[in-house]
Amino acid sequence: MGEALGKADEDSTAWRRALRRDMTARRAALADAVHAAASARIVGHLQAAFGVPRVLAFCWPIKHEPDVRAIVEHWRRAGCRAVLPVVLGEHAPLAFREWSVDTPLQADRYGIPTPTAGEWLVPDMILLPLNGFDEAGYRLGYGGGYFDRTLAALAPRPLAVGVGFEINRLPTIRPEAHDQRLDWIVTERGAFRPADA
Repeated sequence: MGEALGKADEDSTAWRRALRRDMTARRAALADAVHAAASARIVGHLQAAFGVPRVLAFCWPIKHEPDVRAIVEHWRRAGCRAVLPVVLGEHAPLAFREWSVDTPLQADRYGIPTPTAGEWLVPDMILLPLNGFDEAGYRLGYGGGYFDRTLAALAPRPLAVGVGFEINRLPTIRPEAHDQRLDWIVTERGAFRPADA
């Protein structure tokens, strides 16, 4: 029995690893103009679907993820405070540091631009990049589990809004027990609440 479970875990890990590579490759293949147009549509859907949050967490776009920094600036002009995630430890939840256009950024251990100074704040909304996602509202990240740990730890839990491209939509990501469901998903096609949410 134990051997069968171990084999299933290995198979799931290998499947997710291959899926992550495929999802990243799909985005990398997007022409710059297509990427920019789809990102702009996502920003428009975010503006139409949500009011201005008090504290907004977002992620600096990497690996050809949607670039939603325009909505961050739009909401900042309306009084929102923006924060970027900071990795404090390999198995710890993320912390969030205030960001503005003047904030110095430095690449963290994963190469992601991260604030080196700024006030620590707790977001009431998080825009999470979607490496892959499914109709049920589960997100495939890059395998570190940081956002799942963070969403599980924050109380009250912030509104979790996934932002991604339709080319990364999947029938299922085969969610595991630790996977946190998103409240909303926004793509270039629109904003929707996951099925059965």
